[in-house]
Amino acid sequence: MVLLRQVYASLFRRSSTFALSIVLGAVLFERAFDQGADALFEQLNEGVRAV
Repeated sequence: MVLLRQVYASLFRRSSTFALSIVLGAVLFERAFDQGADALFEQLNEGVRAV
């Protein structure tokens, strides 16, 4: 509960920091998801030769 209060006080109390945390979270999630999907694609297609 204390952790949630600290997160609220530091990130979500002001609209500007709330918006910034959403944008940064979306960018980081997109990068991680893209790299994970690429790694999975490469693993599943290992040994397959493209024409």
